[in-house]
Amino acid sequence: MVAEKGGPEDQKPQSDEARSAFVPPTGVGRRTSASEDDQPTSEFAIPASLAAEPQGPAAGSASAPGPGTGSETIGSAFAPPSTYSTQHSPPAFTPAHGSPMIRLTKEAPWQDRMRTMLRMPVAERPAPETVQKPDGTGPAVPRVLDLTLRIGELLLAGGEGAEDVEAAMFAVTRSYGLDRCEPTVTFTLLSISHQPSLVDDPVTASRTVRRRATDYTRLAAVFRLVDDITTEDVEVSLEEAYRRLAEIRRNRHPYSGWVLTLAAGGLAGAASVLLGGGPLVFLVAAIGAMLGDRLAWLCAGRGLPEFYQFVAAAMPPAALGVALTLTHWSDLQPSAVITGGLFALLPGRALVAGVQDGLTGFYITAAARLLEVMYLFIGIVVGVLLVLYLGLQLGAQLNPEARFIAHDRPVVQILASMALCFAFAILLQQDRSTVLVVTLNGGVAWVIYGAMARTGHISPVAATATAAGLVGLFGQLLSRYRYTSSLPFITAAIGPLLPGSATYFGLLAVAQGRVNAGLASLSTAVATALAIAIGVNLGSEISRLFMRVPGAVGGANRRAAKRTRGF
Repeated sequence: MVAEKGGPEDQKPQSDEARSAFVPPTGVGRRTSASEDDQPTSEFAIPASLAAEPQGPAAGSASAPGPGTGSETIGSAFAPPSTYSTQHSPPAFTPAHGSPMIRLTKEAPWQDRMRTMLRMPVAERPAPETVQKPDGTGPAVPRVLDLTLRIGELLLAGGEGAEDVEAAMFAVTRSYGLDRCEPTVTFTLLSISHQPSLVDDPVTASRTVRRRATDYTRLAAVFRLVDDITTEDVEVSLEEAYRRLAEIRRNRHPYSGWVLTLAAGGLAGAASVLLGGGPLVFLVAAIGAMLGDRLAWLCAGRGLPEFYQFVAAAMPPAALGVALTLTHWSDLQPSAVITGGLFALLPGRALVAGVQDGLTGFYITAAARLLEVMYLFIGIVVGVLLVLYLGLQLGAQLNPEARFIAHDRPVVQILASMALCFAFAILLQQDRSTVLVVTLNGGVAWVIYGAMARTGHISPVAATATAAGLVGLFGQLLSRYRYTSSLPFITAAIGPLLPGSATYFGLLAVAQGRVNAGLASLSTAVATALAIAIGVNLGSEISRLFMRVPGAVGGANRRAAKRTRGF
């Protein structure tokens, strides 16, 4: 009888060569559960045949008591030792759930989001979310880098801090879809490097800042451009960004040269009234400052460096003060006239930017900025000392002990401080919408200083630092409210706090041969200037406590370098 096809007689055992290594042997049934595609597992998952060890001191320990010997106890190579305690874990131990992930909130200003990512390692930065859709198949890397450098050049030339310049450059590259970009900012050089992938060569471009110009209107326009580029609701292509950048460059300054000269005179006159002068003192100080400003314009037109421009600008106010002394018009307070002229020349903007760069870790840029401040200050010293020495040779009776009399007229001094801030804002070429705000901010700063130094008899340096801190606080909050730079709300407001009187009396003592007394007064001026710069930066940092900033879950702040012992 012939067996049917496929019967048991026809089932012969297969050889080892005919059997696949992945076919289960005979007698082992297939799993009837869901396929691996439906329930994918991790290669680090514990197999189903192994039961999880109960938590306790015996788990994974060869010397733990149990029914068997230590070698029979099953342990994991990744299990913590028996001496480990979760309550007393070392600081460097990474928890089982991993490190907290940084969530960059869209509600935070782009400056804070970019600072957060710049302080993170490159490997931990989140992937860029392309805000502006590139033309074609991908972003035009050379053009994006060139646009980024041009934007950074305008910001750095306008006096912006190195940290904010790097944040703006990083924001532009990420908005156009470029990942792994590293911007670098120094005093005169900007560079940016982009690495397409880990196996491709990096693309690096650089740009040099040749000329600096103080124009806060242009600075605010660049910030508006960066804000539009980083906003999803506004579409800014590369061509549109280049067009707007060219318009910003071509725009004329909002105030002409003669308006700036009048503003310099108003600043010097307001400073002289702030120190106790009257209307006639205001007029003489204003004339001296305007003559110095025109003389500086003449030197600039001849191509002389800024050092000689400051020497020339410092001489006319000092000459008028000496002339008043020689004509025995002591009632006009020659010291107030000279000091008012110094207020219009002190480089407070560069000082604040230099100290801010140093406090945020940009030491090369900070050193260059502070060196620039030192040269400009030496130029002022040389110009004033030349005139004072000449006046002493002619018999001028300048008394360094005749300090300013603190008149009890707080209303006049508050109005003078606000007028000083208003004139300072004009000199900085600020937008008209910010002039009134910064004027009020400067008035508040002077009220705080007067209440602490004159009414409360607190140290003038401490009072200056406190008032400058409030200026930085309010200026940073206002800038975040308008999504623009904080400089237009801060720089002019610190004008009444500048150490003009201490500088003048120090120079006068040096000219009279009293070097020790002069150096002591000049050191007070330097301490006051540093108090202003540090106070402004501290107020800006405190303002972040009142703003939503991106960070880890639980409200952690932005990352910063931790170095507690100097190494």
